[in-house]
Amino acid sequence: MRKEELKTYIENHESEMIEDLKSLIRIPSEKQAAEPGKPFGAPAAEALAQGSRILEKYGFAVTNYDNYAIAADFNGEEKGLDILAHLDVVPAGEGWQETDPFTPLVKDGKMFGRGTADDKGPAIAAIYAMRAVKELGFPLKKNVRLVLGSDEECGSSDLEYYYKKETEAPCTFSPDAEFPVINIEKGGMRGHFEKASNAGTTGVRLVSLQAGTKLNVVPGKAYAELAGITKEALKACVDETEQKTGVSFVLEDAENGNIKITACGAFAHASTPEMGNNALTALLQLLASAGMEESELKNDIIFLGQVYPHGDAKGAALGVAMADEESGELTLSLDLMNYDGKTLTGSYDCRAPICATRENLYETAEQNMKKGGFAMEGSAMFPPHHVPADSPFVQTLLQCYTDVTGKPGKPFAIGGGTYVHHLKNGVAFGCADLEVDNRMHGADEFVEIECLKECVVIFAEAIVRICGE
Repeated sequence: MRKEELKTYIENHESEMIEDLKSLIRIPSEKQAAEPGKPFGAPAAEALAQGSRILEKYGFAVTNYDNYAIAADFNGEEKGLDILAHLDVVPAGEGWQETDPFTPLVKDGKMFGRGTADDKGPAIAAIYAMRAVKELGFPLKKNVRLVLGSDEECGSSDLEYYYKKETEAPCTFSPDAEFPVINIEKGGMRGHFEKASNAGTTGVRLVSLQAGTKLNVVPGKAYAELAGITKEALKACVDETEQKTGVSFVLEDAENGNIKITACGAFAHASTPEMGNNALTALLQLLASAGMEESELKNDIIFLGQVYPHGDAKGAALGVAMADEESGELTLSLDLMNYDGKTLTGSYDCRAPICATRENLYETAEQNMKKGGFAMEGSAMFPPHHVPADSPFVQTLLQCYTDVTGKPGKPFAIGGGTYVHHLKNGVAFGCADLEVDNRMHGADEFVEIECLKECVVIFAEAIVRICGE
């Protein structure tokens, strides 16, 4: 039985697989300044070179696309399947305890190191799947191509370059997410608004406000400066807002007699705003209750607190809440805001289901923002990515997953984007288990060795079923 042959194969080649993965982990391939012939810096180019050495060692012909990406073909037949993985990594970061980020360590059935789970481990699993199919002699009628990129973490310009030179395969999967299959990536809108706003010159007034670091990150911190009020006078509002929101506030005296406010919530990715606690929306709630003197700015703060109320992660108050059965609910988070004494600006990140249109999303949001006098200049929608769940490709991948793991497989939607978002028939397929926190992008990132071996079998099954049967 093929599955058993594949399991035996990877058991016999486990130590080689581990060593090959270690050779990639040792390369600190985060994006650096471009050099001649190395668009993402020397370490990223070296990671591609090491990937080429591994593939060539096992008999695969490799093409280097000017150090943007490399590609390895199984045979010279017509295209059947592309597998996309990447060898670049996020920065090492701090807080590592098990090992240094680029010193791979195998311990308790896990390999620790930056890139073990995202995405060098999955890339090695794909390489070994192709190697297993080749060395076990399973015939393929079509070609499977492995594409390894080097700029996924910073915008995927590697794939943009690659697909200017190559055409998309009939089927593509990327082992850069979770099992079973992600067949829908929500579309949405990046909403930007601004308005000239006068704070007045007397009484309690807002001097400045700043919140957020990136548009796709729910702000865990937000800052404001108030004039004309003392910490003691503000304390009752603070206590009430903390109780209602769960966000804490730190009050400090400024040198000019003003009060500095720091709102402390919890960061989260904008695709899952419910996982955080938005410091900015809590700060708006506090400011709206702080007794500011009547002014244009006070009215604007109250308005924004009404259309982006704390705890509303579904855009209900903005009038854009919606959902469909396939892709789930819309999410929306207010992530950036600034007031410099003259102009109030803000930006929100909205991830929308397939049923979203320009009329029911963009135009509705625009009309409701206009009620407060805010213009939405520079806002833009982006389309969802959807491969039907009942397509033969998705069903084949699900069956491979179930046959190897014994677990039921059902495709699902996410709010974020993956490496295949712009490909017509591309889905994300592994490698992470939804029940395991691999600490991707964090300290002590790891991959479970047994999981990696199982992925080899799953991917090899998919290769044979799509390209050989």
